[in-house]
Amino acid sequence: MAIDWISKLRHLLQTLAFCLAVSAIQLVFLPDRPWQGPVAYSLANGVIAWAVIDFGRLLFPSDTGWPRGWRGVGLVVLGILMGHLLGNAVGDYLCRVNGWYPRNGAVQMQLGTTLLITALAGIVVTYYFYSQNKSAWLLRQMGEAQRHASEARLKLLETQLEPHMLFNTLANLRVLIASDAPRAQQMLDHMIAYLRATLAASRGTTHSLQAEFDRLRDYLELMAVRMGPRLAYTLDLPAELAGQPVPTLLLQPLVENAIQHGLEPVIAGGRITVTARADGATLELEVADSGAGLSTAPDTATGFGLAQVRERLATLYGSQGAIKVIAKEHAGTRALVTFPLKA
Repeated sequence: MAIDWISKLRHLLQTLAFCLAVSAIQLVFLPDRPWQGPVAYSLANGVIAWAVIDFGRLLFPSDTGWPRGWRGVGLVVLGILMGHLLGNAVGDYLCRVNGWYPRNGAVQMQLGTTLLITALAGIVVTYYFYSQNKSAWLLRQMGEAQRHASEARLKLLETQLEPHMLFNTLANLRVLIASDAPRAQQMLDHMIAYLRATLAASRGTTHSLQAEFDRLRDYLELMAVRMGPRLAYTLDLPAELAGQPVPTLLLQPLVENAIQHGLEPVIAGGRITVTARADGATLELEVADSGAGLSTAPDTATGFGLAQVRERLATLYGSQGAIKVIAKEHAGTRALVTFPLKA
């Protein structure tokens, strides 16, 4: 098992700080004793107990980072005993070599209290580290649950978008069957191709920007059968951005809005331009139309498609994802979607 040495160093420093605090408390009750002795005993006991427990738990891996059941209790008891026995031996040696205690009895009196001090300190420090590990594990579990919830929410949003587009297309197809059967046949062929591509892309929550633009082209071709020369479109995707991952079906609701609220109210129709560009570390996706503009469709900015896009951006990117709907100077509307580029 790989050892996280940064984490171990952090635990060691926390243990040293706790040991120094314990020795400071001892000095309060024994002010006439040299300070070096309590510090030596406290550090020796604490560091050895910490090493046994913190490295020993690596022998019993678990999700929480702490041994379960009797193994965890036994490891703490073993650490306290080893800290007491070996720590006292190290502290005794340092005191004798450096003359911090006289040889007659002072050390023995220190040994009478170290087991209790080591046990209490070991339990407190162990509980502290255990709580930290348990909290980190719970945070990981919460993060995993939130990730699954976000994926489920995105799937729900996609299933809401698909019928929305499908019902609109079938309604248009119904009209064409009665008025222009050959065009209805052509529209049905485009719809089959589009649904086949949609089914392949629905296996994930994201796909490449190239795939998104390909699906937009299928959809616009589908709409062009119904609208004829009233619909023109341009798709502008730089080659360097083609592989960028984006949420599936992200731009289609914006294109639907552009057709329904922008081009259809205008007798001559108009043009839809979909553009992708990078602005530093941000990806900008713009859907612009030359249609009627916002003034004739005041509810567009809060319609079904835009609400779905806003929710999906918030779910995937939080505050880093945004959408703006802007009235163009002369005629038409721009919808600008921004979110971070994938490195």
